[in-house]
Amino acid sequence: MNRFFKSLFGQVVVALVVGIIVGFIYPEFGQSLKPLGDGFIKLIKMIIPVIVFCVVVQGICGASDLKKVGSVGVKAIIYFEIVTTIALVLGLVLAYVFQPGVGMNIDATHLDASAMSSYIENANKVKGTSFADFFMKLIPNTIVSAFTSGDVLQVLLVSMIFGCALLLIGDKGQPAVNLISSLSEAFFKCMSFIIRLAPLGVFGAIAFTVGKYGIGSLKQLGILVLLFYGAVIFFVVVVLGAILRTSGLSIFKLIRYLREELVIVLATASSDSVLPQIMRKLEHMGIKKSTVGLVIPTGYSFNLDAFSIYLTMAAVFIAQATNTHLAMSDLLLILAISLITSKGAHGVPGSAIVILAATLTTVPAIPVVGLVLVLSVDWFVGIARALGNLLGNCVATVVIAAWEKDIDKTRAKAVLNGEIPVTISA
Repeated sequence: MNRFFKSLFGQVVVALVVGIIVGFIYPEFGQSLKPLGDGFIKLIKMIIPVIVFCVVVQGICGASDLKKVGSVGVKAIIYFEIVTTIALVLGLVLAYVFQPGVGMNIDATHLDASAMSSYIENANKVKGTSFADFFMKLIPNTIVSAFTSGDVLQVLLVSMIFGCALLLIGDKGQPAVNLISSLSEAFFKCMSFIIRLAPLGVFGAIAFTVGKYGIGSLKQLGILVLLFYGAVIFFVVVVLGAILRTSGLSIFKLIRYLREELVIVLATASSDSVLPQIMRKLEHMGIKKSTVGLVIPTGYSFNLDAFSIYLTMAAVFIAQATNTHLAMSDLLLILAISLITSKGAHGVPGSAIVILAATLTTVPAIPVVGLVLVLSVDWFVGIARALGNLLGNCVATVVIAAWEKDIDKTRAKAVLNGEIPVTISA
């Protein structure tokens, strides 16, 4: 028991329980603790761009061959597109079969659109009109602005160009590689300081949630939320489980191995908060650092599995709730547009609602104002989105590493079985 309370996992669990109690007994005080959770997330996001830059550059230079970098990159993108498409189709099918919005009979003309104004404005910026707009958004105004914009895709672009340049100039670039390696260690140590504040951030986030929405918010959030949680569980256990099994590993053992990080994500509804620890744990499993450094940061923008499920499910839900008939052409349009808009989700404030708005504005049949219906439960579904996205990227890294023969499967099995202790410094 003493060991449990000393571990980060134990401290986060205790913070979670105490936060629920405080939010339930003292709801106003619980709501006032919101800055603790927000502050923790801001601290994490403050350092993420630099860490992504360091690990991607190290990953490219560690590969020692641009063909290797290209091979990993191409396989990663192909994998992301296939699995994301499966997720989008799953959300569409489940919403169509279970019909969570049928019977609500909402008159869209009576909905208050004022709450959606800021989201719609951001959606218009995200939506764009062509692939050209999407690719232009990838290019930062300056190298510095890539790190200040909060857009991981821009950081990835700068990192890949710089990493390839260092690799091509050979020995002349070694001092820079050594410097980046040292900076990486320093920033990971900075992150270890911040992550020790996780129990405090979890306490504030969960106390605010219970204080604002009530204890019932943790168990009954309506058919849509329940269906989405069920969909994410099905996707993780069945789809990702089957994909991971091709590498000879178990999804349940992987979940157990990542339990500390998953509890933090559960409470903060943000997978950013555990990015460095996840990368270190995957390396500890026996996956080459270069592969982890390339796949995980890219996946955070291109491989949002649970988010993709929600995107199509929520779109169909809004149509059902407002008695909007969707033809097969409308369903295919939702699927096609979602394949594009889902790639711009990470780093966008209020990303789920903004990207959903960007999707719906291109589907004339569905009233965009219907987003008001899902706005109140967005934080709660955000928990499952973050958990599903994180596990999806971890599985992707393992599978791509197996394809590239960049994983020691014997060590991976031993680590997941608990035969090799986790020695990652906190």
